[in-house]
Amino acid sequence: MLARLRRVPFGAQVLLALVVGVALGFVAREMGTVSDGSPNWLTSTLQTIGSSFVSLLKALVPPLIVTAVVVSIANLKQVSNAARLAGQTLLWFAITALIAVAIGIGLGLLTEPGSNSSVDASSAQDVGTTGGWWDFLKGLVPGNILGLQASAGADGSVGLSFNVLQLIVISVAIGVAILKIGAAAEPFLNLTRSALAVVQKVLWWVILLAPIGTVGLIGNAVASYGWDSLGSLGVFAGAVYAGLALVLFVVYPVLLRAHGLSPLRYFAGAWPAIQLAFVSRSSIGTLPVTERVTEQNLGVPRSYASFAVPLGATTKMDGCAAIYPALAAIFVAQFFGVDLSITDYLLIALVSVIGSAATAGVTGAVVMLTLTLSTLGLPLAGVGLLLAIDPILDMGRTAVNVAGQALVPTIVAKREGILDVERYNSTSPVEPLATVEEQDGVDADLRRPASV
Repeated sequence: MLARLRRVPFGAQVLLALVVGVALGFVAREMGTVSDGSPNWLTSTLQTIGSSFVSLLKALVPPLIVTAVVVSIANLKQVSNAARLAGQTLLWFAITALIAVAIGIGLGLLTEPGSNSSVDASSAQDVGTTGGWWDFLKGLVPGNILGLQASAGADGSVGLSFNVLQLIVISVAIGVAILKIGAAAEPFLNLTRSALAVVQKVLWWVILLAPIGTVGLIGNAVASYGWDSLGSLGVFAGAVYAGLALVLFVVYPVLLRAHGLSPLRYFAGAWPAIQLAFVSRSSIGTLPVTERVTEQNLGVPRSYASFAVPLGATTKMDGCAAIYPALAAIFVAQFFGVDLSITDYLLIALVSVIGSAATAGVTGAVVMLTLTLSTLGLPLAGVGLLLAIDPILDMGRTAVNVAGQALVPTIVAKREGILDVERYNSTSPVEPLATVEEQDGVDADLRRPASV
C-alpha cells in the first residue's frame, strides 16, 4: 500500500489532500460548536493534525538552517565570485520587492479597499506587539549562541522559540570563521556536514506527512473561518489575491522570459514548494522542499542554492513584506480618513524593500504591517481590523514568498552563467519526495563539498 502511494506524484497527493481538507472543513463547519462554544470534535481533530505537522517542520528547521548555512559558507572558498553572487542575490531581492510593492500600491489606489469596507471599527483586536526598526536591529544581535528567545504567556508560562534571523547571523559567523581557520577547522566542518545529512533525512520523513498535514491545515481553515469573515473585507481580500496573482503569474514569468528561461518549466519545477507553502503558511517550514526543487529541478548549483534559499526564506517575502503591507497601509489610511502624499507612498516602497528582514526578527506579516504603519504615522489599531481574515490571506502570501525565493537564485545563476540549463529545461522534473534510495544518494552528496 505504501509503495503504491509513493508512486503517486507529490503534487497529486497534496491536491487530493486539499480537496479532502476542504470537504471535511465544510462538514466540521456545518456541525457547529458544542454547548460551551468550544470547537466540535472534527474541528479540533483537524486543528491538531495541522498544527502538529507545522510544529514538526518548525522544530527541525533551526538545525537545518545552522548546518546548511555553515556548510554553504565554508564551501564558498571554492567559488571565485562568491561576493558577486551575494550582491546579485540581494539586488534581485530588492528589484522584485520593489515591483511587488508598486503593484500593491497601484491596486490599493484603484480598488480603494478602505473606502469600500463594511467592517466595524469596534471589531479591531489588540495586536499585542508592534513592529519597528528597533525590532529589526535587535533581531540582528544574537542573545545567545542558540538564537533562543523567551516569551511569557497569558497564564504566566514561559515559552522558548528560535529567532531565525539570529540563527542566520550565528551560522554565517561560524561559516566565515571556518574559512579563516582553514585546515584546523576541517574536523568540525566534517561533523557539520554529517549533521546536515542526518537533519535532511529526518526532515524528509516529516515531509512525507505533508498530505496528512494538508488535510488538517485546510480543513481547520475552512471550519474556523469559512467565507463569512470575507464579506466585510471582500474588496481588500480580492485586491490582495489579485496582487499576488499578478506577481506570481505575470511579473515572475516576464522576468524569466527576459533571461531566456521558460516560465512553464519554472512552475513545473517549483510547484511542489509553492503548493506546500500555500497549505503550511510557513516559508521556513517549506525550506527543505524549496531548496531541493531549486537545485534538482531548476538547476541552481547546490553551493549557491544552499546559501541563497535559506537567506530568502527569512528576507525574501514579496507577499508578506511587499504587496500585503502596501495594500493594508492604504486600507488603514482610507478607513480612518487619512490622506497619503507622494512622500508616504515612497516611504511604503522604501520600508517594503529594506525592512522585510524585520519580519524574521519577530514574526510574520503583522509585524511588517505595524512597521509600515509606524513609519507612516497611521493608527496601529487598523492592524486589528484585518486579523480576522489574516489566515486566509496568509496562504496566498506565503506561496508567493516561496515562489520568489526559488526565482531569484534561478535568475542570478542564469545571469552568472552557472545555471544548469539542461536540467532546468528537462521535461521530467525530479519529485521532491524521491525513493529512499534516491534520498540516500542525495544525502551522501551533502557530505562532499560542492562547487559552481
